[in-house]
Amino acid sequence: MSALQDIEVWYLSQCNEIWEHSYGVRIGTIDNPGWSVEIELKDTNLMNKAFSARTYGVHEHSADPENNWIYCNVEDNKFIGYGGPKKLEEILNIFLTWAGS
Repeated sequence: MSALQDIEVWYLSQCNEIWEHSYGVRIGTIDNPGWSVEIELKDTNLMNKAFSARTYGVHEHSADPENNWIYCNVEDNKFIGYGGPKKLEEILNIFLTWAGS
């Protein structure tokens, strides 16, 4: 499956006629340019699961340093991910790998 299909499956697995009314998954764009991902963890089995922040970016040597960056962390019971315009799938895969481990 693709990362998008896997997020759909994860989201649906959280829907219990309560969770989806207050929480959810948000995917948007930012003006860097890039992507933002916010996934609510409250009332899921991931709520208290440890997560090691993932970050890389413009300080690394890259052919495309302005677009080759990612920041992912868990803050305030939310997985948050930001990344360059070609990093949406990688952000989703970071979440899915963590969620499935």
